[in-house]
Amino acid sequence: MPKQRAHGDGGLYWSESRQRWIAEITIGYTPAGRRITRKAAGRTKTEAKTKLKEVLRDHEDGLAIAPANYTVADAVNYWLDNGLPGREPATVEMYRTYAKTHLLPELGKRKLRDLRRRCGPMVATQRTISVPVHSRSFTTC
Repeated sequence: MPKQRAHGDGGLYWSESRQRWIAEITIGYTPAGRRITRKAAGRTKTEAKTKLKEVLRDHEDGLAIAPANYTVADAVNYWLDNGLPGREPATVEMYRTYAKTHLLPELGKRKLRDLRRRCGPMVATQRTISVPVHSRSFTTC
């Protein structure tokens, strides 16, 4: 008898058209009642199951599920272009300057998924960056 997965653990199935195992999990519902799902694919069932666990862990940790190649620079530039409606032009320019001079040179090429609040113990060669925009500090690893 096949083992059933527990509620909230997602599902695994074989996609004949893609010739891949598909792992799918429901992470919530829209206000209209439609399911919000995330999918991951793998050549083997084990690979798909590993990716499913990774997506589930990221969701439980409260991380937004971003594409694997989405960088900090992409997120900052998107926020600067779309996330500041109604702000004074001087404020927007100040944020752009802070991002360009402090944040992007240090963290811009890092993958957003790999960035953590603290990445282990501080090493003498690591640098802590304080950006006044959010008054948070991140450690580069």
